[in-house]
Amino acid sequence: QQDNLLFLWSITVSIFGIGGLLGSSGSRYLTVKFGKKKCLLCNNVLMIVAASIMGCSKIAQSFEMILIGRFMCGVSLCVPLHHQYVGEISPRKLRGFANSTSSFFWSLGKAIGQISGQRELLGSQSLWPMLMASCGFPALVQLVTLPFFPESPPYLLMHKGDQEACKKAIRQLWGEGQHQAEIDDIMKEKATMKNTKILSVLELVKEPAFRWQLYMTVILTATIQLCGINAV
Repeated sequence: QQDNLLFLWSITVSIFGIGGLLGSSGSRYLTVKFGKKKCLLCNNVLMIVAASIMGCSKIAQSFEMILIGRFMCGVSLCVPLHHQYVGEISPRKLRGFANSTSSFFWSLGKAIGQISGQRELLGSQSLWPMLMASCGFPALVQLVTLPFFPESPPYLLMHKGDQEACKKAIRQLWGEGQHQAEIDDIMKEKATMKNTKILSVLELVKEPAFRWQLYMTVILTATIQLCGINAV
């Protein structure tokens, strides 16, 4: 019995990463086809559904609902859209700061989750479903507010080829003024992308020119997982 519980607990924890692997693998195709804003909206819906499933798991007396909810959370959270969208809609002088906010709020969310999970707060036997469902609240906020934001200007110009929609989105985001320099930068990036081959994961692994960068990324990612933060 104890071994079965340990196995189920391990699967519950690790299935988040499996969902994240699938989410990140399909992100490039989805963002090119549908745009970052629509993908973010779909992510929010997916997160709200996942939170509802996990929140109702105690009432339904089903641990399988927790597994399904964790998997869906992994798919939703690990699609690398938030920092891309925030970076692309930010003015050039604020782009670095805007990109760093994703890491800040990711860490802040973890800290709030750890604090809220204490037995004195939402970690009690009666309130833990509410704790698991709380991840749907930020998704609900974003789902309500995101429709008031335009699509990413680089996506509109580079993938849709709609320069007028790009200019309209830039004016809505950054106000009236001369933004031709930013549009020229997007056009230069588009021209560069035409002459750049997009590598698959297998081609990236086989490419000698990126071997040391790949080694560095793998080592950094592995050592972060081994530093004990998950245990904490």
